[in-house]
Amino acid sequence: MDGLILVDKPSGLTSHDVVARIRRRLAGTKTGHFGTLDPLATGLLLVAVGKAVRFNPYYAALDKSYEGRIRLGLSTDTYDAEGCPSGEPAAELPPPEAIAAAVLSLTGFIEQVPPPFSAKKLAGRPLYSYARKGRTIEARPVPVVIHEFTVRREEIPDLNFSIRCSSGTYIRSLAHDLGRILGCGAYLAALRRTTVGEFHLRDAHPLPVVEEALDAGAGLSIPLDRLLPDYPAVLLDAEGREFVRHGRTLPPERIISRPVLSPIAAADFKGIVRLIDPDGRLVGLANIDKLSGSLTPFLVLIAV
Repeated sequence: MDGLILVDKPSGLTSHDVVARIRRRLAGTKTGHFGTLDPLATGLLLVAVGKAVRFNPYYAALDKSYEGRIRLGLSTDTYDAEGCPSGEPAAELPPPEAIAAAVLSLTGFIEQVPPPFSAKKLAGRPLYSYARKGRTIEARPVPVVIHEFTVRREEIPDLNFSIRCSSGTYIRSLAHDLGRILGCGAYLAALRRTTVGEFHLRDAHPLPVVEEALDAGAGLSIPLDRLLPDYPAVLLDAEGREFVRHGRTLPPERIISRPVLSPIAAADFKGIVRLIDPDGRLVGLANIDKLSGSLTPFLVLIAV
């Protein structure tokens, strides 16, 4: 069972908890997730099964979208509703125009400090390991991109928002920074992930539904052949499949057809293609030599 399962993660579980519950039902089949969600958060979690776990570098780096709620007037040590207050409640809250200006300042290319209670590594250890011992660690700012940050509804002290951002963005830090800029404190009260790249929450399954399907021997996964659709596909002949199996460079004569890229697609082409065998199966990924046209597999999905 190789593929990707779209799970609607419930609140109260870590991403690892979700993966562990699915793995138990797959007799120990290799399983992982692409992009962590905090226990408080809900929504779209990509769970990879079998050979799909090897696609982590491509899916974990995709842009993500969220909807949530920020509460103004108080900061917490975890930057969310699960933490302890880190100061006194604000005596008054900012007007709408100040909120709009602060949101705008947190849009675009910004540098963001990860929350002290996070899995971000420093000197080989996650930040939360320092925070739990009461140690104050100054983590390095990380560049992220906030493509869209919109306050959809103000119900002071709550701001209901939607956001689309680059991978690696901490929405908790964004809420904390908003409170710092406004001078009143703020924390993330609720969060729900709605998209990861081309995948949408509306296509995800609640965790109990996934577990029930797996217990019944049914599959809910998106197969390997439908993954990484943004990478052009190259169709190989049967001998070409054997070249891939052994990791050998594919000469042009082993290629049945190549993709014809539009000028826009050609400009975005990263030199990586999907290798498809005569039976229509995805057998690997390869780098293409633009001069010779040969293909060098670097990720092989069929056993020797």
